[in-house]
Amino acid sequence: MTSYLDRLRAGDVDANPFFGMLGVRVDCVDGGTGELVVEVRPGFCNGEGWVQGGLYTALADEAIVLAVYQTLTEGETIATIAESTSFLRGVNGGTLRAVGRVVKRGRRVIFGEGQVYDGEGRLCSVTTASYVVSAR
Repeated sequence: MTSYLDRLRAGDVDANPFFGMLGVRVDCVDGGTGELVVEVRPGFCNGEGWVQGGLYTALADEAIVLAVYQTLTEGETIATIAESTSFLRGVNGGTLRAVGRVVKRGRRVIFGEGQVYDGEGRLCSVTTASYVVSAR
């Protein structure tokens, strides 16, 4: 059976329906990091015309999870325990890039961090998250 990460690496658009719905492209899922890119659509914006903050958090979370999955052994799965996002810059067009990495892998808990950048490389948000590791 092909793994989730292998499917993403091969460009399988059905591997993650959430990515397909938003038009998210997987740029990297190797070397302990995960990177995602999405073009900002008008439907991503709130009533003030700025990208809704939940999208920043969702992109960062998904990028972190791509990094976390690279540390899992066969039979392990994860679930989010806690997550916090600090918003630093608003975006109302262009692209967003999320980069996730593992900060610390413990036996039962994995800590990760993700940043979201605008199309000019400016930092827009920072997300920290922790995930519990369990057997499938």
